[in-house]
Amino acid sequence: MMTPAGVPVAESYPGTIPPNTEPCSANTIPLAAWLALASGRMTLQKYLLIAAGGALGSILRYWVGSAISGRAGTRFPFGTLVINLTACVIIGFTLTYFGKRADLNPAWRFLVPIGFIGAYSTFSTYEWETLSTLRSGAFFLATLYAAGSLILGLAATWGGAALADIL
Repeated sequence: MMTPAGVPVAESYPGTIPPNTEPCSANTIPLAAWLALASGRMTLQKYLLIAAGGALGSILRYWVGSAISGRAGTRFPFGTLVINLTACVIIGFTLTYFGKRADLNPAWRFLVPIGFIGAYSTFSTYEWETLSTLRSGAFFLATLYAAGSLILGLAATWGGAALADIL
């Protein structure tokens, strides 16, 4: 896939999903993947790295969420909050660090920010838990959770990027 300027997407937006792209439906993904592989623009390695990162991210998400919920209970979704905040730190750090280190293998961009964080981060779960908390009538808890996630998430992302700037 090329950008309007004729630059391959992988070079224009390393480690990110290019802006203004249409989401693939479940029916088009295999064809799109096959065409990309057949044209030589993408390699199987990228898909394997994304899958491996996704597997690790989803397993860690389950483990962290379960461990925290088991200790703190489920009235307030502390597990999801911790997962979202740590995902913010990790993505802030990795995208800043990888962006500054041209000598790093580009494969790390597929493994960590796309695969691992894509599976580990739980924004949709955050939204659902906020809605469920609102529906249960706990307006204060829902507001606290939504505002805390937004403010602390931004601070955690900044902290990850600042840490990468120091290194």
